[in-house]
Formats: sequence, structure tokens, C-alpha cells
Amino acid sequence: MNVEILEQQSEAERWRAEEVLAWAGQRFGARACLASSLGSEDVVLIDLAARIGTPFPIFTLDTDFLFPETYDLIGAIQQRYGLLIERLHAGITPEEQTRQFGDALWKRYPDQCCEIRKIAPLKERLQSASAWITGIRREQSPTRANARKLEWDAKFGLVKLNPLVDWSDSDVWSYIRLHNVPYNPLHERNYPSIGCTHCTRAVLPGEDARAGRWSGFTKTECGLHFGEAQNTMSVAERPTESKR
Repeated sequence: MNVEILEQQSEAERWRAEEVLAWAGQRFGARACLASSLGSEDVVLIDLAARIGTPFPIFTLDTDFLFPETYDLIGAIQQRYGLLIERLHAGITPEEQTRQFGDALWKRYPDQCCEIRKIAPLKERLQSASAWITGIRREQSPTRANARKLEWDAKFGLVKLNPLVDWSDSDVWSYIRLHNVPYNPLHERNYPSIGCTHCTRAVLPGEDARAGRWSGFTKTECGLHFGEAQNTMSVAERPTESKR
């Protein structure tokens, strides 16, 4: 499968987002799933899929630490489109996590917390899928700058599709406003990227769009998309450069 995907990558770069979704529906059917964190890109994908008649299974990683606004949005999306968003939970409750690893694991070892509450549930869910669709955009961060519309994900062993990879932030919000798509109100309070309550803060003027994620750590990704844990350290632990 990875050889086939590599051969089709260049052609896929010319496809519009709707064409990527249509291809996924024709090629994989219900074995293509839409992974949604309910961010601005994700609600656009849900709306696009509904408009072209490709009702992919949709899931979200419910870490048990999401914002109330995110949970409210899940309900609003389900009601608007008449669908069910599957909520994936970790194998242990927050209370069990505290007993096993100590209090506030996310403050000490955020990679481990993400592994337990996000990566492990995702791995299990993707075992029954042939392709997953994400809201990754190149503009979001340097780690996403080389993402393609059609990829082979060696980490999870399946096809990965990023239909909005070449969209700008302006493109996303123009679509949301044009089609009156429900979205998380936290976006209007300087939260361009929204994760767990413990590891997400509002972004300050002039900061990178993902600066509010794992603030105080070198961590910029939870590990779902780009490799394993990043050997995260707090800002205070960063080695200082020698002066000459």
C-alpha cells in the first residue's frame, strides 16, 4: 500500500479538499476514519464530508481533561449533522493515573501523559482502519511544514490524508463563516490550538499559534503525527549555549 500511495502523492497535491475526501470514500469507505480534535480545521472537514455525502466514522480523543467548551461543541456537531462522534478514552481513569504515576503527570512528564491518554487509544482505534483523515495544515507549525495531502503513516501502518494541508488560517475561517459551521468559542479568546485544560493556554500577541500548547516545555506535538516522544524538557532545564 505504501508504494501505491507514494506513486499517487504528486497527483494528490493537485486535488481540492473535497476531492481528497471523495477519493478516501471511494477507496476505503467506512475503513477511512476522521480523527477530530474539534479544532477549526476539524469542523471544516466534518462539514465538507457531510456536503459531499461521505459520512466517515468520526472519533475524538477524550482525555477526560478537555475544556467544557469542547464537550459542548461535540454535542452541537452531533446535533447539526445527525452523527455520532466516537469518544476514545485512555485505558485508565485520571484517578488511576494519579495512583500509578503521581499527581499532575502532565506537569512533570507531559509526553507520558499524552502517551497514556492520547497515543495509546489512537493506536488501538487505528488497528481497525485503513486510512485516517486529519486537519493538519502546513501553516500551523514548522513540524507540519512538509506534510502532504496523501501520505503513508509508517508509525501506524496505514494511509493518512490531510485534505486541508495547503489551506491558510484565513481559508479555514472564511469557510466557517460562509457555511455557519459550529466552532469552539475558545478560538475567539486567543486559543488557536485547543487541547487539554492542563496543557493549553491562550496565545499572547506575537506568539506562534501553538505557543499555548505545553507552555514552559520544549514539547510542541503530542506525538500523534510526528514520531515518538520528543524527549521533552521544561524551559528551565534547557541547556544554555556556551559563549565565546
